[in-house]
Amino acid sequence: MTAEEAKKKIAALTEQINHYNHQYYVNAISEVTDYEFDMLLKELEQLEEEHPTLKQEDSPTQRVGGTITKNFETVAHTYPMLSLSNSYNEEDLYEFDQRVQKGLEGEEYEYVCELKFDGVALSLTYKNGILKRGVTRGDGAQGDDITANIKTVRTIPLKAQGKDVPDFFEVRAEGFMSRASFDRINNDIAEENIRREQEGKKHLNMLANPRNAAAGTFKMQDSSVVASRQLDCYVYAYMSENDPVEKHEEALQKLKEWGFNVSPSYQRCRNMDEVIAYIKKWEEKRFELPLDTDGVVIKVNHIKQQKELGSTAKSPRWAIAYKYKAESATTALESITYQVGRTGAVTPVANLAPVQLAGTVVKRASLHNANEIERLDLHEGDQVFVEKGGEIIPKVTGVDLSQRLKDAKPFEFIHACPSCGTALERKEGEAAYYCPNELGCLPQVKGRIEHFVARKAMNIDSLGSERIEQMLEVGLIKDATDLYSLRKVDLIAKLEKFKDKSAEKMVAGIDASKEIPFSRVLFAIGIRFVGATVAEKLATHFRSLEALSKADRETLINVPEIGEKIADSILAFFQDPKQQAFIEKLKQTGVQLEMPEQEEATVEEAIFEGQTFVVSGVFQDYSRDELKKLIQRYGGKVVSSISKKLNYLVAGDKMGPSKKEKAEKLEVRIVSEQEFKDMLPL
Repeated sequence: MTAEEAKKKIAALTEQINHYNHQYYVNAISEVTDYEFDMLLKELEQLEEEHPTLKQEDSPTQRVGGTITKNFETVAHTYPMLSLSNSYNEEDLYEFDQRVQKGLEGEEYEYVCELKFDGVALSLTYKNGILKRGVTRGDGAQGDDITANIKTVRTIPLKAQGKDVPDFFEVRAEGFMSRASFDRINNDIAEENIRREQEGKKHLNMLANPRNAAAGTFKMQDSSVVASRQLDCYVYAYMSENDPVEKHEEALQKLKEWGFNVSPSYQRCRNMDEVIAYIKKWEEKRFELPLDTDGVVIKVNHIKQQKELGSTAKSPRWAIAYKYKAESATTALESITYQVGRTGAVTPVANLAPVQLAGTVVKRASLHNANEIERLDLHEGDQVFVEKGGEIIPKVTGVDLSQRLKDAKPFEFIHACPSCGTALERKEGEAAYYCPNELGCLPQVKGRIEHFVARKAMNIDSLGSERIEQMLEVGLIKDATDLYSLRKVDLIAKLEKFKDKSAEKMVAGIDASKEIPFSRVLFAIGIRFVGATVAEKLATHFRSLEALSKADRETLINVPEIGEKIADSILAFFQDPKQQAFIEKLKQTGVQLEMPEQEEATVEEAIFEGQTFVVSGVFQDYSRDELKKLIQRYGGKVVSSISKKLNYLVAGDKMGPSKKEKAEKLEVRIVSEQEFKDMLPL
């Protein structure tokens, strides 16, 4: 067979096998026998082995795995993966509906309801129709590249099918392990353990629940093992600069046409009453599905209205999740212990007699604060109700008073810090008690350093919790700034079992963190309520820590998406003498405390200083991202929604009429692409 003949045969087999895969795994249609399918796949594998350069990117032979990934690269999401606000009753949903109605100012709107599947959130990137990258959600801004493992999931197309497939787009998906696969794997483990017991070998651990099993499997190093576990996937969103449709429902239909596995359980609802009816319909019916689901996601259907409503720093304003009542269990409350966090907040934790709940054994549950202990009226030896829905940490929801012991004593919240013994204080308007000994309370100091070195902060991965605690105990460090004066010889001399290579790696990691961008340094500092997203907005606006520290309350509140609560926290931080001393030490470490000079606009260039822009529509000479970068380059700020504070709406073709109407109503200046270009320096 000539190379040209092999090329044609490989292309034909690839297309044929991918078609059979899609029909079987997505449409549940078996067009050939298993034997016929295996023979075709074997023929393709042999041809690819003989002609490796002719193997196509969407070859179905990738489904069987075989790639070994020792370290998963961390990559930034093109579009942030925001979390959803949760609701637990109909009243919450009607309040959400009122906010949508107010935000759209009288426009007609509708919703799409989708089941909230209990799996692993994924982002899949396609270029020229080919799957290029699969990434976990991570922290929403960046995640782990698990492409080799993603390709083993047979319901994820390696190549999108259709004439109108965009050049570049992303889909959001929920990867999961079906109950059938979960049971099959656990049965195999049980059989293996029988054999191991006969041979006197240690038992393998059973999988706890499908959700955790899926999360662990997606991060396995050997993709062939991932393939053997038969993971599955539903896609639920389309992301691109170019919207081929006007509604979310149409996007789901388009994804289905392109070969993606879309759950047929979604439904368009004209109003919130129909949303409630959908929720009630699926409350019991959901247990008939092949996977677990814990709620319903409600989304505004029109994409232009989604953009008009915009998002907060953490979640979209056009969507909300309704959570079904969580699974509950009863167990004995054995004791209450107290944890001190990096902010000094003291959190009570219930220690429970072990109980099986939502697929895991629960031994501890959060009690939140002193008010909660009082509200629950907890007594020693109580039998308590414990719930665990989508939450990571279970919570105590009530007490079985019929089983309360006679003469049982009520629990009282502690008055002194469990770590340093300092008298606790309660801040005005807050439920939590705090230990005020910020510099001398070990859990607080340790917690702040752990936050500082975390991956989405300074990313010093060689510094674990135990190592930090050890360095504090021997006096090597007192706060995060002391890390930058550590040397290999000090580490080896003072820390037990610390080898030469480990010390070198730690010092190298600390030195490398000096190149971490200012926005992440700002997050690492640990100002209360300043998360990673808020830190990035503040860094972009103020450009340096020095400028931020001098900002007054009004200036802070005028930053897009920075409210009074965050502004007050920032002011309190920089007015605190202890924090001022910390910042002075931080300035001596060499970390990045301002944006790079090349990114700053010069005085002559800063023509948009103090101006805010919304960019909407399709443009002839620029992409939307290019326009946004130009605005930022010349000192302007780009925001997502139209308000009275907005200075300009840069309007392209196919911009939603509602956005234009709102801008006109608020007397926001609307400029065309050419008018914007005329505003730029020559």
